[in-house]
Amino acid sequence: MDTLNTVSLESNSHIKINFDGGVLSSDAGLLLFKEFLYKIGAVKLFHRLFRTNDTAWFRIHKDDANLMQVIYQIVSAYFEDDCADELTNEPVMTAVLDKDALASQPTLSRFFNRMDEDTLVQLGQIARKAIYSIKKSKFMLFGIDSTLLDTYGNQEGEGFNYHYQAHGYHLLLCYDGLTGDLLKAELRDGVMYCSKGADIFM
Repeated sequence: MDTLNTVSLESNSHIKINFDGGVLSSDAGLLLFKEFLYKIGAVKLFHRLFRTNDTAWFRIHKDDANLMQVIYQIVSAYFEDDCADELTNEPVMTAVLDKDALASQPTLSRFFNRMDEDTLVQLGQIARKAIYSIKKSKFMLFGIDSTLLDTYGNQEGEGFNYHYQAHGYHLLLCYDGLTGDLLKAELRDGVMYCSKGADIFM
């Protein structure tokens, strides 16, 4: 039977993984997730390319760190903003973010309010750079399609779509036809015709 010897992470050589026991955390899997993001270059890309339209001259919790915290929280099934307050000093979370304490729920809420279309474009660029750093394609095949995102109320922009015979938003999606990766998505009114605006979307 194979056993795991002590392994140091490339993303942070102070973090070591073994089966010796000691201080436990239910979120230890984040260490491996961070290692994966580090190896594909995503951590550097977030730090270098992600910025909100922030006018403040000083912030303790920077935009890229806030985004990484949100990603780690979602991956760990902490979906609510309020979870940030409970995780403030969680040892694995602070280790993967290399911080003494996490951003609080109000800080994350202000961060979300600074996000706009520019930040969505940046996230798309970062995702593509990270994906294609693993395997570069010589050519690409774009697959464009629309789909219905069901709604169950009177949300702004929702509508009855006759093609799907249901209420919702009529999203426009673009996939890499070779890898199946989602490259771009656009939220549209539910009554929008399938191909309307597809040329601008491309």
